[in-house]
Amino acid sequence: MEVQEQDTRKKRPEFSPIFIFIVFLGLFAFFLCLASEFQKAKGKDLKWDGESCYLPESHAFKFGTAALVCVSVAQIIGNVVICRGFLKTHKTETTPFCLFLLLFSWVNFAVAVMLTTVGASMNREQIYGKGWLNGECYLVKDGLFASSGVLCVSALGAVLGAFASNVKSSSQVDTRNKILTHNV
Repeated sequence: MEVQEQDTRKKRPEFSPIFIFIVFLGLFAFFLCLASEFQKAKGKDLKWDGESCYLPESHAFKFGTAALVCVSVAQIIGNVVICRGFLKTHKTETTPFCLFLLLFSWVNFAVAVMLTTVGASMNREQIYGKGWLNGECYLVKDGLFASSGVLCVSALGAVLGAFASNVKSSSQVDTRNKILTHNV
């Protein structure tokens, strides 16, 4: 009588194309934030008529808006896939580290969205007498878009890390549940 062990765990995560897409969106959002940093309105673009100011729209508004769309889609897709994985398998137990990474990703995502939204809206056209806030013109400080790009990447990195920690724990469970077959 011969006993054979069959390994029931999967060799690759089943969501790899989705996570390649998330990595692509995260990097694209980062590069859009860097492009916004270099294309933002500068002090030389500001026009003053004695009472009010005017600032033309810059490309940073469009780049910032595109970065917001990319990072939002990636964050939502990543969390849906992770939550679907939690619900799909009853064998996996959610680890505290995985929950920490998910919380960390949402905090980074919220701060990145807030910084990018404010920076992008400041780069819209600010008309004489209307300005951005209280009729005054405002310029984005150096590094705002770059820091939001870093936060975008770290948020999506935490999402991918949460997925990886969940896959690792589920493969450990599957390794313990090997199927034994007997050949007669």
